[in-house]
Amino acid sequence: MSIPKGLAYLTVMAPRNLLCMRSNFLFGSRCWMIQFSAEMLFKSVSFRLFGVKYGSADAEPLKNEELLHNLLTMGVDVDMAKRRQPGVFNRVGTNEQDLKMFLLSKGAKEEVIASIISRYPRAITRTHESLSKRWDLWRRIMTSDLEIVNILERSPESFFRSNNNLNLENNIKFLYSVGLTRKCLCRLLTNAPRTFSNSLDLNKQMVELLQEICLSLGHNDPTDFVRKIILKNPFILSQSTKRVKANIEFLQSTFNLNNEELLILIRGPGAEILDLSNDYARRNYTNIKEKLFSLGCTEEEVQKFVLSYPDVIFLGERKFNDKIDCLIEEKISISQIIENPRILDSSINTLKNRIKELVNAGYNLSTSSITLLSWSQKRYKAKLKKLNIG
Repeated sequence: MSIPKGLAYLTVMAPRNLLCMRSNFLFGSRCWMIQFSAEMLFKSVSFRLFGVKYGSADAEPLKNEELLHNLLTMGVDVDMAKRRQPGVFNRVGTNEQDLKMFLLSKGAKEEVIASIISRYPRAITRTHESLSKRWDLWRRIMTSDLEIVNILERSPESFFRSNNNLNLENNIKFLYSVGLTRKCLCRLLTNAPRTFSNSLDLNKQMVELLQEICLSLGHNDPTDFVRKIILKNPFILSQSTKRVKANIEFLQSTFNLNNEELLILIRGPGAEILDLSNDYARRNYTNIKEKLFSLGCTEEEVQKFVLSYPDVIFLGERKFNDKIDCLIEEKISISQIIENPRILDSSINTLKNRIKELVNAGYNLSTSSITLLSWSQKRYKAKLKKLNIG
């Protein structure tokens, strides 16, 4: 038994068959007395040891100085990395240098690598073997290393979140087997890469649900149906089947759609609504109705408005109301808005600035088309320049 000076724990070694021990210890010159007793029963071990913490404010876990030095040398934002995934810095073995060399060999720049690690530090825990295997699987879909690097720069989590390469391989095989083309998978990997980290069963459940919906609506080509919905809404495979079912029911009952009308809607502009929170969709639609009713619109006009541009359901109550009020204040009629719902894509500031510029250029918004309020900036500026010249 010993009490090494400066240690934060008192360690007692107890030999086999020792049944009871009672001792007094005198610590240092301050004469602090600690009395303890311990009863220990032993079976097959020769020694048991236990610790008594006597306290030390200066006793802190040792930091991985080599890891910190490597990351700082690479240009990593260590503070950001610690905030995002602090557990990485407690690991004994990390592979930051191997990761750097691997990504450099694929065409990534050093600043891109630093950004990837800053935002998703768990990347440095992946082995070279795992990285190579995962990269090869991604290359079955993407046509070049640079495409993958660009995805990693935008969303490092998509590549490094999982190291289950078998699951990734099985997902790729399954998605090809249900009729998705390489172009479809490329779109999925670019826009919704988390799809490939889903369990295989989760992806199967969603595809099977979509196939069932297709057949229930009288469409005889479920492969084409699934492909079109995924192309329109690449995030759908990451949603729950319960949510998709609820939104199908919401669309059909709210707008009194027959099977053919519903089929056209969800294969086209309504596909993105399928993964929206059902409560959120219902709440926003109720607000749209109330607002438009207050401006004299009929039920038929409201439904026409929403069905012609279902994305309007994504607008929250305040944002929708503020945009409508802004346009009405600028002498644009509600009938014009109903006929041109896409203008609600523009921000309030954009709407106000464009209306002011057009009025100054002599453009009469009350009698002329208002679609240019939703045009791209380049197209709008070209039109404004012609108006000013005229």
